[in-house]
Amino acid sequence: MEKLDATDIKILKILQDNAKLTTKEIAEMVNLSPTPVFERQRRLERDGYIKRYTAELDPEKLGCNLIVFCSIKLKQHTRKNGASFMKAIDKIETITNCYNISGDYDFMMKIYVQNMKHYQDFVLNTLGEIDCIGSLHSIFVIGEVKYSRAIPIYL
Repeated sequence: MEKLDATDIKILKILQDNAKLTTKEIAEMVNLSPTPVFERQRRLERDGYIKRYTAELDPEKLGCNLIVFCSIKLKQHTRKNGASFMKAIDKIETITNCYNISGDYDFMMKIYVQNMKHYQDFVLNTLGEIDCIGSLHSIFVIGEVKYSRAIPIYL
């Protein structure tokens, strides 16, 4: 991979903020013509700095009124249990993020549900079907203080 220069970093920051901008609009923002910006953007994609382009949806408008952070502890720390858990949760749309973590729990998940009743059903009938789960701890989001999908760029 090539080293990123200041213009590459500006392009990444611009795209992180609004990936719907045209090459011409980005070019104006970085003081280049559209062709070099297009070539840089394709290189950033090819080299894996840009993984994909997505639309960010409004959870509340889609009926996802409750965010839950759920910590999971496996029954036993075995390769089979870990693989089984990761395979099972990968198929569950309600879980948007899952991290293997250190500390008292093994995994931390971010879950979007309609309401508390929906979460209760999710715990009992979805997570309850995953045999390798030993225990879970739920934290309910009261309000969002800061939200960003932007990744800091330290290069």
